Amino acid sequence: MRIIGGSHAGLRLQPPTSLPVRPTTDMAKEAIFNVLQHRIDFGGIDVLDLCAGTGNVTLEIASRGAAHVTAVDIHFKCVQYINAMAKKLQMPAVKGIRADVLKFIASCKEGFDFIFADPPYEMPQLPDIPRRILDGGLVKPGGWLVLEHATTRKIPVHAMLVETRKYGYSSFSFYHYEQLGGK
Repeated sequence: MRIIGGSHAGLRLQPPTSLPVRPTTDMAKEAIFNVLQHRIDFGGIDVLDLCAGTGNVTLEIASRGAAHVTAVDIHFKCVQYINAMAKKLQMPAVKGIRADVLKFIASCKEGFDFIFADPPYEMPQLPDIPRRILDGGLVKPGGWLVLEHATTRKIPVHAMLVETRKYGYSSFSFYHYEQLGGK
């Protein structure tokens, strides 16, 4: 695992092997950011990383200049690792929070320019996560949501769905909250 862009490009991340995670692969992460680089300027934006795990995506986005990156995971060891790495890499924009993601989504009153959600593929509520996030007002107008899910998992269509890209067993669904007049 490595950071592929920004101020810490090329840095290898070596999280403890005991973390209960399935990290986004470097190949898939590179493909996602190749798509996003033409759609989002990460400099100065507010980001939410749900089911953050190792913080792979959190640290990538912080490296690219995000103003604030909130990383949410239910596992204490994951949040502890994310916060420790953010401190070590001098990334004050990163804040790890230990919380149940579904409860966090339901109670969050903030809006974000970009949300990345990578829940466990077998999570029963996974297909409903985009609706909860988008209809709950967590994505600011002009903002984006990317949901990582198993390619075999059926995700209901939402009006803000732009496209789904498949990378082997993993797929990424891109949602955009378009402002009036388009963007």
